Amino acid sequence: MTLQADVYWSFRSPYSYLATRRYVDLTEQYDLKINQRFVYPLAIREPDFFEKNHPNWLGYTFRDMFRVAQYMGIPMAPPNPDPIVQDIATRKIAKDQPYIFELTRMGQAAARRGKGLDFANGVSQMIWGGTAGWNEGDHLKKATARAGLDFAELKAEAQAQPDELDAEIADNQAALEAAGHWGVPTLVFEGEPFFGQDRIDLAVWRMKQKGLAER
Repeated sequence: MTLQADVYWSFRSPYSYLATRRYVDLTEQYDLKINQRFVYPLAIREPDFFEKNHPNWLGYTFRDMFRVAQYMGIPMAPPNPDPIVQDIATRKIAKDQPYIFELTRMGQAAARRGKGLDFANGVSQMIWGGTAGWNEGDHLKKATARAGLDFAELKAEAQAQPDELDAEIADNQAALEAAGHWGVPTLVFEGEPFFGQDRIDLAVWRMKQKGLAER
């Protein structure tokens, strides 16, 4: 019997990126379907989050995410450009955000087609994997094609249906919070949340208790 889990995920989250390959691997190794559920980053949901946090939070996060990437053998570089326009010195989030809204809406459009995880995997590898100017040229088009999707179609849908897609994204956030967490990446299986790329093995352990079988 195919088991199902929901993964709550954002394009600005380095740990979402670090977890995504493993989520894909799980669907290939096990009889498991993962429903990719996109949410907006904290920078959008709580613009003052970074300004209120402890001064060491950002520095530690950068140190840790590159350490985890090195340990796991995953290519990683600071995104260029950052999906969120932010003054790193002051931590202030800019009012004008040219990337994250359309990108997340395109992700949700991919999720409508059952290809959200594939889209997230391909695009996040460009954003976090060292592709400078990932938003330029045909980078996104190629990543979308590798996911088995049409870039022009997703982009047109994101531009034509922003309110409908944002409502679905808001529903994803509400479902995440109803499951007992608020951050990403979080895998939810049968109502139980497993937050972070370091809890994937624990989620697999739980799913095996419920009959998760290898393909």
